Amino acid sequence: MKNQETLFLGLDSSTQGLKCTLIDADLNLVYERSVNFDRDLPRFGTKGGVQVGPDGRTVTSPTLMWVAAMDLLLSQMHADGAPLASVQAISGSGQQHGSVWLGTNAQQRLRHLNAAETLETQLADTFSIPDSPIWMDSSTGAQCAAREKALGGAQAVAELTGSRAYERFTGNQIAKIYGKQPAAYAATERIALVSSFIPSLLIGTYAPIDASDGSGMNLMDIRRKAWAPAALDCTAPGLVEKLGSIVASHTTIGTLHPYFSKRYGFAPSVSVIAFSGDNPNSLAGLRLQDPGDIAISLGTSDTVFGFLADAKPSASEGHIFANPVSPSAYMAMLCYKNGSLTREFIRDLAADGNWKVFAQRLSETAPGNGGCIGFFIRDPEITPPILKTGVWRFDAKGQAVDRFSPAQDCRAVYEGQF
Repeated sequence: MKNQETLFLGLDSSTQGLKCTLIDADLNLVYERSVNFDRDLPRFGTKGGVQVGPDGRTVTSPTLMWVAAMDLLLSQMHADGAPLASVQAISGSGQQHGSVWLGTNAQQRLRHLNAAETLETQLADTFSIPDSPIWMDSSTGAQCAAREKALGGAQAVAELTGSRAYERFTGNQIAKIYGKQPAAYAATERIALVSSFIPSLLIGTYAPIDASDGSGMNLMDIRRKAWAPAALDCTAPGLVEKLGSIVASHTTIGTLHPYFSKRYGFAPSVSVIAFSGDNPNSLAGLRLQDPGDIAISLGTSDTVFGFLADAKPSASEGHIFANPVSPSAYMAMLCYKNGSLTREFIRDLAADGNWKVFAQRLSETAPGNGGCIGFFIRDPEITPPILKTGVWRFDAKGQAVDRFSPAQDCRAVYEGQF
């Protein structure tokens, strides 16, 4: 690992972990590291980085776990001798839709971070809601229906915000918390997205929400890139003050708090650029630059997204977001919740938990799987909307069967997701 004169640090706070990448001015990889929540922070009791409620639809992550992951990752980087003093700017991404609920003491704590203590120690009691609702949650059906009714129907919501009311979208999560936990809502000073919370830790004050990730809330006017008053009014009172401002995805939002210079050796004047959502950043990272460009991302969720010149929202499926690369353009996206975790489930069930065995089993079957089809809905699905979970297998005659051979299971999940 060579010291470089100018380096740039990227952070990715995803469902299952926190990752970092250091690159130089020529985009060469200098250093990378990651923290896996389940493996490295087992005291938080997550599985796949999340906690699933008894109803099977409420899905959250411990907010403090994300803070502890930042402590751990930066400590590892420092111990590895990563050239942090050469970092000139930091930006990154966060899992979309997840919300962080900061209480009335959070701003002061962020501003006065003590380099002798960890972030976790100093921020442990600053969250009005300790477990953050995340994108896998599907418990807000009633709130979605109520907000769509208030705004004139699903298509009207899509025309205004870029998407019909989806259970995982932040506005519907906020409506649920306001209705079920009014005291916690009242005690909240700032509601951040994951992508605005992580840079808040870095700059020592509340970071704004960028327009691209803000598109995934059912709260922002997709064309004006500003909060939509009608959407706010039917969600919860006093919401505009709790959300803060919206900025373009490329905005410099502040400089790194002195805490990080003193504790880890960063330079004293590192610029922090607005973070965005993981899916918008995938569009940017894969260099989709022209209308019609399209890409596929395989992750905890699988997504298909593309570059659009104009917004044509639909209430039937999919989303329109502000484009993170071209502020006057848009991006379209389809999201499939049953992504990598579903593939890993079949890998563990039918291939001894080994991807090489999975590939071997896959090669033992021909395309089409002899007419056998499997539907593996481990979590309530987004596209198409399926709330009932389970595994359904059908043989070549269309008859339901209890099981396939291991090779047939591997082929079925592979073909069923493509």
